[in-house]
Amino acid sequence: MKARDPIADLRRIAFLLERANEATYRVRAFRSAAKALAGLPAAEVTERAGNGTLTKLAGVGDVTARCVAESLAGEEPVYLRRLVATEGSDLDAEATALRVALRGDCHTHSDWSDGGSPIEEMALAAVELGHEYMVLTDHSPRLKVARGLTADRLRRQLDHVAQVNAALPEGFRILTGIEVDILADGSLDQDEELLARLDVVVGSVHSGLNDERAKMTRRMLTAVANPHLDILGHCTGRMVSSRPAGVTGPGDRGHRARIRGESDFDADAVFAACAEHDTAVEINSRPERQDPPKRLIRRALEAGCRFAINTDAHAPGQLDWQRFGCERAARCGVPADRVVNTWSAKQLVEWAGDRS
Repeated sequence: MKARDPIADLRRIAFLLERANEATYRVRAFRSAAKALAGLPAAEVTERAGNGTLTKLAGVGDVTARCVAESLAGEEPVYLRRLVATEGSDLDAEATALRVALRGDCHTHSDWSDGGSPIEEMALAAVELGHEYMVLTDHSPRLKVARGLTADRLRRQLDHVAQVNAALPEGFRILTGIEVDILADGSLDQDEELLARLDVVVGSVHSGLNDERAKMTRRMLTAVANPHLDILGHCTGRMVSSRPAGVTGPGDRGHRARIRGESDFDADAVFAACAEHDTAVEINSRPERQDPPKRLIRRALEAGCRFAINTDAHAPGQLDWQRFGCERAARCGVPADRVVNTWSAKQLVEWAGDRS
């Protein structure tokens, strides 16, 4: 049989492990093996697989070496076959229709901040999922634990994204963005000039999550009224379970978040402001967040808000977590025409630009 691409198979296994929220060490094993082999001539990989010396390479273990040998023999690796056979769960008709309508993801991270993979790798995974765009939203400078981007680093990232876009398949585009911290006074943690340059700005509260109700409400109302803020991210800040093990970014490595309750704020006032200023409310798809809870999604819908169903992905496999957000949105009756990432990249950027 014709040999398969062993590196592609290793990366596919890592993707499926991330999507299934498997342990970090499993994901890292396959990504490390793929990286080790990518630096070698194909003939050397084949030779090492034949003489049993693949495991002498740093980053390649017994399991990954066996997958490589099976790929080179033209067989789908058993490990991959089992993952495909047991992956995911079917969505019902309403959630499926909403998932199909999504054309991109407005909240993603790379290894420039606390994500685990390069921008290029995240983008190619989005292409494979059939997306038309991915908004890159690495963190802002105050979130030091997540290696937030200073103004200078963000400018360098903008130049890098332009270079990456030039090499990506036609029909796909990385949109520039940021997940900017909403500071204690409601201001946004990045230079105004830079925020104006970005295609899409997501704003989230990451500190002072236990602020008293009136203070948190003022903070969020001030942020929502800022013309640069396009999407209000994970608005309650809750964690319903500890952080998924599949996250491998520098800011997350070895760390598991504590389960925490919701921040206390006047949801009706905040959602009314979002509707008034045409700021979208994020439906965060991360399994450990499920933010906002369904009762607040329904209140935002009644208030007339737009939504963005985002993954907040920190690894390529997590880009397929939008189905979790779609399930929750569908249960709450959110129609596709109220979701901004059902739009084309052009429509999305024009909407964000008009708001500014």
